[in-house]
Amino acid sequence: MLETERLVLRPQVVSDAAVFHQLWTERDVRVPPHRQLSSDGRPTVADIAAQIQDASETSKPGLLTVQRKDDAAVLGYCGLVFTGNGAPDEPELAFELLRAVHNRGYATEAGRIVIEWAHRSGYPRLWATVWDWNVASRRVLQKLGFRDTGETHGESVHGRSLLTVLDVDRPQ
Repeated sequence: MLETERLVLRPQVVSDAAVFHQLWTERDVRVPPHRQLSSDGRPTVADIAAQIQDASETSKPGLLTVQRKDDAAVLGYCGLVFTGNGAPDEPELAFELLRAVHNRGYATEAGRIVIEWAHRSGYPRLWATVWDWNVASRRVLQKLGFRDTGETHGESVHGRSLLTVLDVDRPQ
């Protein structure tokens, strides 16, 4: 568990599935189809709950639930993904929060504590991908010290997925 002044980042539990499903419903239409609800409504809350249950059986830290301290509201997730762009010891930072809590600094605050944890854990570098049209997430990554590599991770009719990097050991 990680804590900031306003947030607790904790392992995901099955009861988080309803909020994570809401994240799927709020995604921008430009997000690739595999990250949007399918025409038959998948993933369902039950599908997401099963994924959380399966993930809880692994030993890697993974994605953490972001919860507000004052009222325990689940806001989304932030953490590390180990199937990203770098070497096995260079995970990818990922975050997604409910639209209702955007523009309050929560993503930056959550990202910062995850980066601090990554530094203490010995990860030398973190990666992150972000769509060129996702100005808010690009701004968060910039505040956290990520720099654009000039490479893309994918393209669609809606834009390019930009690859960013942060040298964790280098002061920001």
